[in-house]
This record gives sequence, structure tokens and C-alpha cells, in this order.
Amino acid sequence: MDLARFREQFAVLDRIAWLFTPSCAPAAEPVLRALHAELANWDLGDFSWPQRDQAAQHSRCQVAGLLGVDPEHVALVQSVAEAVATVAAALPAGSSVVVGAEEFRSNIFPLLAAEQRGVHVEQVPMPGGCLRSESLVAAITEDTTLVALSDVQSATGWRTDLAAVSARCREVGAQLFVDATQSAGVLTLPADVDPDFIAIHGYKWLLCPRGAAWLYVRHDRLAALTPLAPNVKTSEPQDYYGGPLSYAPGARRLDMSPCWPSWAGAAAALDLLLALDAAELERHCLELAGLLREGAQERGFRCSPTERPSHVVTIAVPDADTAVHRLAARDVRATARAGALRFGLHGFNTADDVSRTLSALESTA
Repeated sequence: MDLARFREQFAVLDRIAWLFTPSCAPAAEPVLRALHAELANWDLGDFSWPQRDQAAQHSRCQVAGLLGVDPEHVALVQSVAEAVATVAAALPAGSSVVVGAEEFRSNIFPLLAAEQRGVHVEQVPMPGGCLRSESLVAAITEDTTLVALSDVQSATGWRTDLAAVSARCREVGAQLFVDATQSAGVLTLPADVDPDFIAIHGYKWLLCPRGAAWLYVRHDRLAALTPLAPNVKTSEPQDYYGGPLSYAPGARRLDMSPCWPSWAGAAAALDLLLALDAAELERHCLELAGLLREGAQERGFRCSPTERPSHVVTIAVPDADTAVHRLAARDVRATARAGALRFGLHGFNTADDVSRTLSALESTA
């Protein structure tokens, strides 16, 4: 599918320049159809339990393909916080964790909670919401057990040099946890980065409904993890009643029971996204972000920096909350974060969206 045809799948784009994806993706027609079909079948009573689980299982293979990993290493979870908490629960007392001090709370809170069990958490300063790789690398020592970070920072769009961080982790034997929620589906991880864990929530760049998330676990880390809430999906063989306690092979041992509508929409969303050429999609998004950044700077606005090219651009304005409403009045959707406007560029965006945004921005100065 080319990008023009991709854009046609989103009816709302006939009215709105949607640069709101760092908060939430617009609704795609195939996703809405899948949700409506799921709800209609429920209304009619025309379904079976195994059939309703198929979409979630399909999504496991889709995300594995997106990441270039074995589906057996991908767990079905409901949030990034659950994924981080699952990994944090396996850290023994005395472990040392390195994380950015201003990370999204779903990333940092489960780790801070582990301090109650004797886990030490080193918080790396993030001036201006920027997690600089040199600061992170300097904090990683021979005693570091786990390093956790977002590929792209939610508040600022800052994209850390993951290759440098990964190399340091390998050097000292530390595990690497990457939250790819703000990048997966648009950006690819560098080839020389080999995370132990990757978490993704799908409701942003993967175009999914909220409630569908995935945790990739490298094969040599699986044995150390157990589910936060053992259930029928985590067991082997899968049965409904009685013991003994058992865990499924691979990452299925970490699955949560699926919320059927969320996963029906997720599978449809991933089918749509995976119909695109990944290299073309990334190039397109970064080019549009570059146009927005350059255009804003030419008009006297200050943009947040980034270590590597990012598809998320944040622009300082005098009153970000008021500016969001002024942009909305011009049919441009954006978000206010940390005193700035945040814009995200996806494959459905166009150069015209950027032009409309820059024109609307002038009314906020």
C-alpha cells in the first residue's frame, strides 16, 4: 500500500491535520470495522471463545515480524507498566537499575516500587526532558543490572543514541529494557542494538485501540520471568480448573487474558500498518518532521533538540495550553507537554499538514 492510499483509511483526516499521534492515533476504517464486527458478534451471540482469542494470537506474530523476532518471545500484555513491572519483579534485592529521572511514569514507577525490595535505582538527570546518551552511559557501571529507557521520550520527542547505550550494556553485562511505544511502527531500532526486553503499547504509532500491548523477551531472559498474575493463559496445558501451577513455554507464560475488542482492533491495525514499506514510512515521517522543525525555527520558534532524528517535534510557545486550543480552532490537533507544543508525524501526514500547522503556529506567538 502506498502512503496516499494509507491516508485514505482515516476519515477524520478530511477535516483535521492530525499531529496528535504521540498521544493517540486517529481511527482507521479497518480498525473500526474490526471493532464493530466484534461488538456485533457479541450482540448476536455469534462467537466462540477460541475464535475471539485469534486476533490477539495473530497480533503476536505481527509484532514479532515488526521487530524481526520469534513470536515465541513475544508476550501479550495490557500496558507498558505491566511489562516493566514484570521485569522489575525478577530483579533480586541488591540489583542496580539505571533510568532517566524524567522518564514516563509507566517506565519509572514500577522500578521505583522495586526499591522497597532492596533494588537500587539510579536516576539520570534529564535537563529539558532530554536523556543524553553520554549521561546514561556514564551512569552504567560494572554493578548495573538493568538499564531502562524510552527509545523516543514522550514529552519532548528526544531520541537517545540507543547504539551507544546498548554497547555500554554489553560491555558491563547489564540488561537493556527499551520502551518503543513512541517509535515502533514508524522507526526501526538500529541493527547493532540488541535489547533484552522491548515493550510497546499499540494505541499510538501502531494505530491500535488502547489496551493492546506487547513485551518482547530475549530467549535467554525468559526463564527468569514469571507472570505478575498467573492465569489460564499463562499455564501449560491450558485448562480452566485446578492445579498444579504450571507455566507455558516461551513468552506465553507472561500473557494476560485478552480484552477481545482491543485485540480485534489491534490485529486489524497491524495488518494495515504492515502493508506499508517500512523504510519508506520512516523516511517520510522523518522528512516531514524535519520540514516542521525547520519551518518553526525560521519563524522564530525554539524546537527541542534530539540526539538522533525523531518524528516527534516539540516547539516552545508562551502558553502551550492556550496554543493547543488555537490550533484546534484551525483544525490542527496537537498536544501540550512540559510547556511546549508536541507534534508527531506519521505516514498519513503530508507536507500540506506541515504547512497548515506552521500557518496556525503563527497565531500562537
